[in-house]
Amino acid sequence: MSAKIKVATTSLAGCFGCHMSLLDIDERILALVELVEFDRSPLTDIKQIGACDLGLIEGGVANAENVEVLRDFRRHCQILVAVGACAISGGVPAMRNSFALADCLAESYVSGIGIHNPGVPHDPEIPLLLNQVHPLHEVVKIDYFLPGCPPSGDAIWT
Repeated sequence: MSAKIKVATTSLAGCFGCHMSLLDIDERILALVELVEFDRSPLTDIKQIGACDLGLIEGGVANAENVEVLRDFRRHCQILVAVGACAISGGVPAMRNSFALADCLAESYVSGIGIHNPGVPHDPEIPLLLNQVHPLHEVVKIDYFLPGCPPSGDAIWT
């Protein structure tokens, strides 16, 4: 038997729907475990990425941590795939690109309906937001694009 393909997955700025679509391959998931070994992934809860054959990334790039994770995946993965609309075009998270970041933060934390303790948080544990949400290919080289919102289980299986 040949060695299994080593795969890493992550979700950046998005809804996590592309990871959930992996479950839509139904009983084929049993065949998948014969073919694939998962490295860093929410499926394994491994936090650091090792050398991988394939990296699957969903979500847009919205903050400094997303940039760091994406560059780490590019360094460690032979092939990198942008999975879903958010990874390919910025998707729903990029809807904020029409507004200045300061205006978005003010609406969310200062003047929005239901705000009780107004103030934009300044905590070093919260990743620094970028001025715009970017698709993955604007930050690193992407080898393949798997469109959909989310891509179907059949597309992921293929």
